[in-house]
Amino acid sequence: MLTKTEAVVLHAFKYGETRMIVDMYTREHGRLSFAVPLPKSSKGRMKKQFFQPLMLLSIEVDVRPRLQLQKLASAAILTPLPSLQTEPVKLSVTLFLAEFLYHALKGEQQNAPLFDYVVSSLQWLDGAEGHVANFHLVFVMRLARFLGFFPNLDGYAEGSYFDLRASTFCKEPPVHRDILQPQEAEKVQLMMRMDYATMHLFQMSRHDRGRLIEIALAYYRIHLPAFPELRSLGVLQEMWG
Repeated sequence: MLTKTEAVVLHAFKYGETRMIVDMYTREHGRLSFAVPLPKSSKGRMKKQFFQPLMLLSIEVDVRPRLQLQKLASAAILTPLPSLQTEPVKLSVTLFLAEFLYHALKGEQQNAPLFDYVVSSLQWLDGAEGHVANFHLVFVMRLARFLGFFPNLDGYAEGSYFDLRASTFCKEPPVHRDILQPQEAEKVQLMMRMDYATMHLFQMSRHDRGRLIEIALAYYRIHLPAFPELRSLGVLQEMWG
């Protein structure tokens, strides 16, 4: 049975001469992979440009749970996000977030609040004018709330350590090595209090911003054991850390 759903494109690559493999996160069905025939002309219904990183699509699909690759019946752009594909700074953020989400959402089931968070964040970024240097920090850490390991900020006090495994602040360091010393723990709790509306008020050096995203990704690797090093991070760091 064909159903319509909204989707975010996470990753696409050419497979053979006649088709692409496209990974998407959908609002109704969670993570799905598709075998998409390559258009034979510019007039084809499924245009290659639909499957750029983080495109928002309206798709029609007959989901078969036992199939590894689903068949895509139709696809159309849901909401254009032109600046994410044309402005160099936003494009570097887009490529980083696409790689990040590709790994962070592996195996993720249907989760409408998570989907809505991703979509609203991308729409906010597309419409933003300046002051987006901290966007990736806010996006990455707030996503953890939907994945079940958002840090508990209640226990923070000056001089606290942060236990990366337990996702809590503590007065004494735990016996394992996955901890942040008080100086970095303080920066983390500040980062966790940022949102898109206020993030421009948090002044950070290139070094501090770079270190915080490294900490955030290390945190993901602890809670999602298959989460790898991200190749696109270097491009983002070169842009402004």
